[in-house]
Amino acid sequence: MFAAENGLRGDPRLKGISDAIRVVPNFPKPGNFHRTISVFKDTVDIFVERYRDMGISVVAGVEARGFIFAPAIALAIGAKFIPLRKPRKLPGEVISEAYELEYGTDCLEMHVGSVKQGERALVVDDLVATGGTLSAAIRLLGKVHTAVSVHILTSFFFKIFTTLMI
Repeated sequence: MFAAENGLRGDPRLKGISDAIRVVPNFPKPGNFHRTISVFKDTVDIFVERYRDMGISVVAGVEARGFIFAPAIALAIGAKFIPLRKPRKLPGEVISEAYELEYGTDCLEMHVGSVKQGERALVVDDLVATGGTLSAAIRLLGKVHTAVSVHILTSFFFKIFTTLMI
């Protein structure tokens, strides 16, 4: 279904990526399954092929695993990378957005001025559990009137979600 929806039917890279995912049971807590993508180049290439002609000027990586893929995608499509970080990890002036987690609350921050009004942003994260982090990323970028294309690179397999415009 993913391949057909995203024009990748028959792409041999998908099987290679899927086969290379290592599953670690009961991590980080009992009942969870941690999945690690280790086929970096093919994964990045698929995202680059999809987004290089979409006028994206910013690739925002959500801490921490969004930092793995987002800079490579940004570099390849000629966009700037900005980190969306947990509180108090960025120096200087920041804007922030709080969100709810399964187990409490947290916050994402980005540098003031790192994104300009009207830019198009691609958000890269590794996992969607409740959607709280993703929603916070969208709201944070929306505070500076950025058009946001939301795409998630999940830790169990990558899936491209529908583009959302703010």
